[in-house]
Amino acid sequence: MLDVYDIIAKKRDGLTLCAEEIESFVNAFVRGEVPEYQMSAFLMAVYFSGMRDTETHALANAMAHSGDMLDLSELGELTVDKHSTGGVGDKTTLIVAPICRAAGLTVAKMSGRGLGHTGGTIDKLESIPGFKTNLSRSEFYDCVRKNGIVVAGQSANLAPADKKMYALRDATATVESIPLIAASIMSKKLAAGARSIVLDVKTGSGALMKSNVDARALAHQMVDIAHRANRRCMALVTDMSRPLGNHVGNSLEVLETISVLQGADADGDLAKLCVQLAGAMIHLAKGIPMEEALGVATDALESGKAYEAFRLLVASQGGDLHYVDDPEQLEVGGATHRILADRAGFVEDVNTESIGRVARVLGAGRIIPNAAIDYGAGIVFHKKSGDYVQKGDLIAVLYAKDEEHLSLGIKQSRDLFTVGDVCPPAPPLIHDCITADDLYDWD
Repeated sequence: MLDVYDIIAKKRDGLTLCAEEIESFVNAFVRGEVPEYQMSAFLMAVYFSGMRDTETHALANAMAHSGDMLDLSELGELTVDKHSTGGVGDKTTLIVAPICRAAGLTVAKMSGRGLGHTGGTIDKLESIPGFKTNLSRSEFYDCVRKNGIVVAGQSANLAPADKKMYALRDATATVESIPLIAASIMSKKLAAGARSIVLDVKTGSGALMKSNVDARALAHQMVDIAHRANRRCMALVTDMSRPLGNHVGNSLEVLETISVLQGADADGDLAKLCVQLAGAMIHLAKGIPMEEALGVATDALESGKAYEAFRLLVASQGGDLHYVDDPEQLEVGGATHRILADRAGFVEDVNTESIGRVARVLGAGRIIPNAAIDYGAGIVFHKKSGDYVQKGDLIAVLYAKDEEHLSLGIKQSRDLFTVGDVCPPAPPLIHDCITADDLYDWD
């Protein structure tokens, strides 16, 4: 018989739970047999006492098996998935998925909506008129069988334990726990069924993990979970101390996505990171050397094959290709405000999280899950950290649907950019790369 009190007490005291205890506890919670106050106590115990790697894997596995487990085995060994821990201007999935498809991989991905200062892949895709992300199980399988690529919203019964537990974490100040974050993310990745998984773990002012140390720890835990579940996995710890690319906002980021897929700004941070992520996915799935895989990814992008794969993705999920072929038709806010340099000098680093918050008040993001957003709202940067400007030079433009939202964004953006005399050092785009070979503490 399940002894809920004993499980909570053991974790409170820093003792190790076995997989059977964790699985029974999670399943009982999903069935409603463990009340929320006891799960909240367990989450707080984990927050303070942590978990061993074996426990974190057991928790992720139990959460994954609490609902539907997608079976992609009929599609072979080249099924791939990726996950980003979220950031400002992070539209990598929109570019990486088509690169991987153009390279011969099968991309079956479920993504989320934006919340807080970070954007969501599903919101960005839905800014393309007609694009359908709410797919049934059969529609999801049909898309991936026919086209080899699908990006859809998360299934209602995918890792339901995670949904219930995250709601409690959000209400009990236990979100910032590395084992709980790792189990939450990986439960959905395991349930989604792909054989190879690449993780983009953000670090910096605009990331969930502000420090490189915490980002590395999270990356290690997630790669370990994948390894124990017999999945190929690699994590890149990437920079989010500045926005990724030059556009923040849903339609605006689709505009930038199409531009990159058509060959523009190949030397920019966005294109470079997407090639690295896609290269990692090709390397894992095909088992070829990383250098060769990066060459395959670069060719898929530069040849235009990735752009055609993006058109295939949009068309197969009901999107109107007129907005891909002529992206200037996409909705962009009609109320605008230009931010100008108040002196000559270098644009200094800004708090990237604040940029995300400005985009949110302009209408591009949400605080409450599933609240309506304005697809055309956001920010376009004409200068970024480290660029030299003269007084009066254009640094950025804010976009909103009306003057009311625009005024809110202007108020919060007054101190967003500062211009100084010293050029700030550019952070590395990729801080670290972690594979199963790098793991330690195998218990």
